[in-house]
Amino acid sequence: MSMEKPLIDRLRQFIVDQQLQPGARLPAERQLAQQLTVSRSSLREAIQTLISEGVLISRRGGGNFITEQRAADWSANRLVMPLSTLLADDPGYRYDVLEARTAIESSTAWHAARRATPEDKAHIQRCYQMMLQVSDRDDPDLAAHSDVRFHLAIAEAAHNLVLLQAMRGLFDLLQSSVMQSRQRMYTAPEIFCQLAVQHEAICQAIVAGDADRARSATIQHLEFVDATMRNLHEEEARRARSMRIPNSKA
Repeated sequence: MSMEKPLIDRLRQFIVDQQLQPGARLPAERQLAQQLTVSRSSLREAIQTLISEGVLISRRGGGNFITEQRAADWSANRLVMPLSTLLADDPGYRYDVLEARTAIESSTAWHAARRATPEDKAHIQRCYQMMLQVSDRDDPDLAAHSDVRFHLAIAEAAHNLVLLQAMRGLFDLLQSSVMQSRQRMYTAPEIFCQLAVQHEAICQAIVAGDADRARSATIQHLEFVDATMRNLHEEEARRARSMRIPNSKA
């Protein structure tokens, strides 16, 4: 089941309305699902997203708790919100997002290759495998989420709090950017194959501990996304112009 973004917002609002402070425990999953009138599987996905953003933390056998970083994370999200509006009003801003991603993710990949623990590497590999298993045709939202989760797993493995918070602050914007990219690019089998190879190259470089190769593979991947998106946009614009040409009469 795909996760609806409004549920994440409702869960955030629930935390605010209940005045839950850092360290406070969320209600039990069954009770919370009833309060929000959603399925437990949908709630679980929303909780996992907030965990990945650093808003919540899960403790084995103890439930889900508000983290100490909650205020900082939400401040970062508020800073990103105006950018989301710009992206909605003018899709051209997606290229600014890609430039920002290149700057941040080339650094996180480099540090991840140098600092990733065996557990970090296994997690990155699992996220990579998940991307291969999820079909855009079956569930585009989940496919985009798995793509974002792969890149966030790399940021987590970098063990640099500032870079990680920057990536988490961009999470919603990154989700939108990835969804737009996938919707446009993943319909072409040859492009899909190239992207899969690029993701694998990033994953392998980090697992091998090759920092320079990890950074280079990340830059090449995002430059390819940028160039492909621009080409597709130009083709769409050219097609739209041709449709406006009046038919000549015999």
